[in-house]
Amino acid sequence: MSDNPRIVVGVDGSPASEQALRWAVDYAKAVGGTIDAIAAWEYPAFYGWGGTAVPADVYNPEELAGKTLTESVAKVVGEDAGVTIREGVLPGNAAGALLQAAKGAALLVVGSRGRGGFSGLLLGSVSRHVTEHAPCPVVVVREEYVEGGAHSL
Repeated sequence: MSDNPRIVVGVDGSPASEQALRWAVDYAKAVGGTIDAIAAWEYPAFYGWGGTAVPADVYNPEELAGKTLTESVAKVVGEDAGVTIREGVLPGNAAGALLQAAKGAALLVVGSRGRGGFSGLLLGSVSRHVTEHAPCPVVVVREEYVEGGAHSL
C-alpha cells in the first residue's frame, strides 16, 4: 500500500452506504489514507420518453446526488473527519461509476445494500458487481457495522 492510500467509498444516502463511509473513515485514520466519497447519478429509465421530461431546474439528478452525498458526509463525519475526504459526483450507473473511480485506488468500500432492490438479499446488485469487477480490493460493509471497528479486519 502507498504512503497515503486512496480509499474510494460509494455513498447514496442509504443506511448501508453511511455505514460504509464510517468504516472507510475509521480505516483511513488507521492507515493514514484519504477518502474519495463518490455518488453516481443517471436519468431514470424512460426519462423524457413521450415528451414527459421534467425541466432540469425541477429535477436534476446530478444536483440531487451531490446534495445527498454532502448531507451523508456531514451526518457521518461532522465538521472534522480527521482525514481528507473529497466528494465526487459521477454520471452513470453506480457500479460503473465506482469501478471507474476505483482505478488506482488502494481499496473500494461499499454498503451491502443501497437504495433500490430487495431488502432481504445479502448483497445488492452494486456491491455484488463491484466485488466481481473491481481493480482493487473491496470491502462490503453491512448496516450493523459498529463505529471504531475498522481495525479488526
